[in-house]
Amino acid sequence: MSEPIPFPASEGAGLSEQVLGPTGRPVPVFPEPQPVTQHGPARVISMCNQKGGVGKTTTAINLGASLAEFGRRVLLVDFDPQGSLSVGLGLNPHEMDLTVYNLLMQRDVTLDEVVVASGVPGMDLLPSNIDLSAAEVQLVHEVAREQTLQRVLAPALEHYDVILIDCQPSLGLLTVNALTASDGVIVPLECEYFALRGVALLKTTIDKVRERLNPKLEIDGVLGTMFDGRTLHSREVMQRLVQAWGDKVFHTVIRRTVKFSDSTVAGEPITSYASSSAGADSYRTLAKEVLARWLDG
Repeated sequence: MSEPIPFPASEGAGLSEQVLGPTGRPVPVFPEPQPVTQHGPARVISMCNQKGGVGKTTTAINLGASLAEFGRRVLLVDFDPQGSLSVGLGLNPHEMDLTVYNLLMQRDVTLDEVVVASGVPGMDLLPSNIDLSAAEVQLVHEVAREQTLQRVLAPALEHYDVILIDCQPSLGLLTVNALTASDGVIVPLECEYFALRGVALLKTTIDKVRERLNPKLEIDGVLGTMFDGRTLHSREVMQRLVQAWGDKVFHTVIRRTVKFSDSTVAGEPITSYASSSAGADSYRTLAKEVLARWLDG
């Protein structure tokens, strides 16, 4: 694992150099999460970025598993027709009797019928497969089409502490549904130049949803993923990210490691597949940072 980038210390700190985190800021010590005595109401978070391959699904699985380790009850919602979240937790997309599509489109299907165990204690899954792609077309003709997901998730709020929605890589009607149902958004962003370009469009969409559909929606944070501190490019992108988003950028950064791909193939989170790895530690730290932000908020 590469070392954090040294930045010059502030004036008056002598001639020494202060080693800061990869975001160029001193990394605070996040408190150990306190146990919860009762569950709910859940905070609903969308993992959102219209660019694919930036770590949305990896973050949903591993942040969810880390929050579950800290005693939170977590529901993962696979809201991408590609079903990557479901596959990443070991499910076969062709062997699902009921998915989130049935929950959205069939009034007689209940949440309890669709939710399945994820294999991680304290974490459940609302699975998805290619059937969900039809929902985008069918929902166009529905009344209050943007609130459909919010309606079907309502019974889950009292049973969970956190609901994480893994959005598809687009800004279509499914993503607008996810944002309308959410309290906050986490934006995973690959530390690569082209990934930066689309974020302004995403922010515009979030602002429109806040103005027109969901006044409580806020950006919980921007997460730098696939960071490689050995390359100038990664460090420059991170610097630009902090310039553009300031304190919205999480101190925790997810570095590149082959362990993430291996754990996906194994169908389990990195926190159980390679529990002592740097990647697992990063997501546990992210879970602490996320919980600390919610507490401060």
